[in-house]
Amino acid sequence: MTSKDLTRLRPQEIAIGIASGLLAAVVGLAITAALAEEAANGLVMHFFFGAVVGISFAWLFRPAPLNYAESLMSGLAFGLLWWVVLSLSLVPIVMGEGPQWEVGTAASAFPALIAWLFEGATAGLAYRVLSDAAFRYVGLPDEPVERPKDFSVRHRIVIVGGGFAGVTAAQHLERLFAGDESVLITLVSNTNHLLFTPMLSEVTAGGIEAQHIITPLRAFFRRAQVTRGEVQAIDFGKRQVSLATDGESSLAVPFDHLVLALGSVTSFFGLKGVEAEAFAFKSLEDAILLRNHVIEMLERADPEPDSDKRKALVTFVVAGGGFAGTELIGGLNDFVRGSLWFYPNINPDEVSLILVHSGERIMPELSANQAQFAFERLKARGVTFKLRTRLADAPPGMVMLSDGEEIRSETVVWTAGASPHPLVRGLGLELDQRGAVKADATLAVVGHCDVWAVGDCAAVLNSRTGEPCPPTAQHAVRQAATLARNIHAVIRGGKTKPFSYRSLGSFAILGHQTACGDVCGIRFCGLFAWWLWRTIYLLKLPSLEKKIRVALDWTVDLFFPRDIVQTVTFRQPRKSVEAARGMDSYVRARKVI
Repeated sequence: MTSKDLTRLRPQEIAIGIASGLLAAVVGLAITAALAEEAANGLVMHFFFGAVVGISFAWLFRPAPLNYAESLMSGLAFGLLWWVVLSLSLVPIVMGEGPQWEVGTAASAFPALIAWLFEGATAGLAYRVLSDAAFRYVGLPDEPVERPKDFSVRHRIVIVGGGFAGVTAAQHLERLFAGDESVLITLVSNTNHLLFTPMLSEVTAGGIEAQHIITPLRAFFRRAQVTRGEVQAIDFGKRQVSLATDGESSLAVPFDHLVLALGSVTSFFGLKGVEAEAFAFKSLEDAILLRNHVIEMLERADPEPDSDKRKALVTFVVAGGGFAGTELIGGLNDFVRGSLWFYPNINPDEVSLILVHSGERIMPELSANQAQFAFERLKARGVTFKLRTRLADAPPGMVMLSDGEEIRSETVVWTAGASPHPLVRGLGLELDQRGAVKADATLAVVGHCDVWAVGDCAAVLNSRTGEPCPPTAQHAVRQAATLARNIHAVIRGGKTKPFSYRSLGSFAILGHQTACGDVCGIRFCGLFAWWLWRTIYLLKLPSLEKKIRVALDWTVDLFFPRDIVQTVTFRQPRKSVEAARGMDSYVRARKVI
């Protein structure tokens, strides 16, 4: 399921959304009348909001075709959101009563909750049914698809990269070319799953099981092919991608259109000592190894008689005060301090979590007020900040800062830099200063009409703002949707369109029941922002199964302490363990994935 931009809703989709919403309004009206034992008032307004519900559902969600269970559950969650926003917030405010978030007043609105749940479920299910029917009998693509008589493959579209950008592009292309067997879509990835990176810090913090935020790539598609392999070379003359698959075998994949969605890798900016000793934080392997290492430090610190050595073991340093570093330090702070009651010999005053950041304030992507809120909240919870400071080196057991300070620590995590995938540097394409492939406004690579670039490995200008797009998943998925439509237009002889997008907002979770961020310019901080963060990202998880599993993880987390089971036991230095267990893939993942 992917979210969409309202300006990109097609008239057919708006019509289906309105029809679904009006049908849902009838159901909601019947439920309201049954529960209240009287007819509901304001029929015109009720049907108006029903249409709004349908259109907004079409804007925010696109469940996979024929996936009625996912549509139903998304509709239920959407109905719950409308109950909170409308019945408990906006309507009471308009009536001069103020938000009704107290338990007693919210309980009185229980009939409205039931009505909204039924209305949301009906809207979600009806939208999926009507969309499938229209897709099959009317045809939602911009132009009718003519099936060739011989059904031969005439257009091979190869997408390199299985992240948000690559998967979204393949999904949109599959939908646009539905039923056209002359177009073959192939997704190439070095893993067989998509990682939901916004929840990666929760894996390290023990709030979510690792496998619950990854989804098999093959589960996203009905006809697109998925090929697992490491890209070795791309020959633009021969129009083929050379892959290294399992073992020593290789594979050549031909293409007519090539999409580069390789993403980015961790960059240590030439700091060899830091690269050798620090944990990266970009892949699922990184998160799992870091969590096990933190538990190892607690296990070793508990029986340690020397207070200085014990303090070094429970000192954790994170370099980089952007979203990734700030969310990670908040989660680690909760996990470590919440686990201390299992380790009675560790004095809480000995525990130290330090965030090193080169800027004036953390999270420069947010407003100054929100960054200050995050700073003060984390500081009150025991996090130490080293601002306007960089990591200079990290010899074993030590962290050296740019201001000359030395910190004894066995744990340093690097989140301070990323660069485009190194493969793009050897392709002979035009690159920007960051090392990203230059693409024009339509996402086509400069100098190559049949090669496209999207996501973190691409340098793309937003035609709405005139500024380069930041390397975020939010922009990557919107770029992928535009790219798919442009490839469709090129193959069908249509007109391409420039990429244009206005950010919907951003959120950062700060640890236990606290977050900050903004949605469409409206700023949120504290408990409500934390609830909103969880609600939004739960809805964005790719499948119903993953939504349920993560929701259950969060529910268990409310009532029980974090699990400190160690799944990788460190009986020797970390580097030796990686080599002994074949964990050189971890180092490779840290540098490549």
